[in-house]
Amino acid sequence: QAKWDEHDNQTRLTERIASVNRWKETLDKCLADIDAEIDALAKVKEAAECALQAKNLPLDVSIECLTLRESRRAIDLVRDPVGEELHKEVKVIDKAKRELQQRVHEAFEQLCLLQEARQQLSCDRRCKIEALEIDRMCLSLSVNSPNISFKVNPTRIPDGSTAPDEWERNSQCNKEHAEAEMKASTELREATLLTIAQTNNELEAQRVATEFALRKRIRDLDRAYDELKWQEQNTLEEITEMEEDIRCLEEDLRRKMEDLKVAHTRLETRMYRPNMELCRDQVQYGLTDEVHQLEGTIRALKQKLAESQDALDALCRQLHRIQTDNGYKANSLLMDNKCLDSRRKLVVPAEKFVPELDTFNRTTNRTLSLPKSGQLELA
Repeated sequence: QAKWDEHDNQTRLTERIASVNRWKETLDKCLADIDAEIDALAKVKEAAECALQAKNLPLDVSIECLTLRESRRAIDLVRDPVGEELHKEVKVIDKAKRELQQRVHEAFEQLCLLQEARQQLSCDRRCKIEALEIDRMCLSLSVNSPNISFKVNPTRIPDGSTAPDEWERNSQCNKEHAEAEMKASTELREATLLTIAQTNNELEAQRVATEFALRKRIRDLDRAYDELKWQEQNTLEEITEMEEDIRCLEEDLRRKMEDLKVAHTRLETRMYRPNMELCRDQVQYGLTDEVHQLEGTIRALKQKLAESQDALDALCRQLHRIQTDNGYKANSLLMDNKCLDSRRKLVVPAEKFVPELDTFNRTTNRTLSLPKSGQLELA
């Protein structure tokens, strides 16, 4: 009976060792899986952090563009499609940063949960390794072993003992908990990668839309600038012609005044003819008609001269308005081209980005001409 009991317990020990070893191998695999998942989630978290960090540059560029465009003046300081797209871009970037920050926070919390699950698995595995060593040592004992001896009350039930079902449930719970956390981590990784891709796509689409609107605005401003330059040239020509007309009118008026002086002098001198010679002859009538005719002509010339001067004043005001508006357009072009150059940082690496020294002249290939002081003086 003693031999059979010893044989049965040897068998039980062997089976127990095999059972514990199976669980140890299961825990080993689960630990390897959870380590791989922790590493994968950490990399995804790092990628999300990099994507979050990368949003700072587009946000700075958008805010810089909005700030630059606030330097537009007068009528050009308008809420145009470029401004709307820039405001949309800021909102898209802010939304992307919030979503990425949320994913980073979730990844951090999930890493903590994975580490907690790994700690439970690792502790369970260490206990099983220790139990295996003890049971294998027990299996190796025999009557010839040197370290056998009588013990005090060896059949007592130690404190903290567990039933086999409870022991297995503990390992099963640790395994299931780890698997559940790994599943949640996998889903979070996929969601985070999707968020990174979506935010990048949304930001790229918004960047393209903003730059399309900006380039269109620059083309419109360029056309408006050309139109204003053409109007300025025409107005200058009209002013030159009007000034020439005024000079001709003034010269005609001067000559008519001289003629009138002659006629007045003739009439006044003939007033001193003596006696019967003071005759109202044809000369008298002719000189009188000449004076009336000259006076009418002088009145007409003065009226024409006043109208011409008013027209010249209107042309000078128009020229001032055109040149002022042209200055606004030139300033707006300068600001928008600076925005365009600033946005090159979004597609060109920062270390390779060299801003243009003269953005406006590079784009329009022309030199702005300032109005002459005399052209702006109103009579």
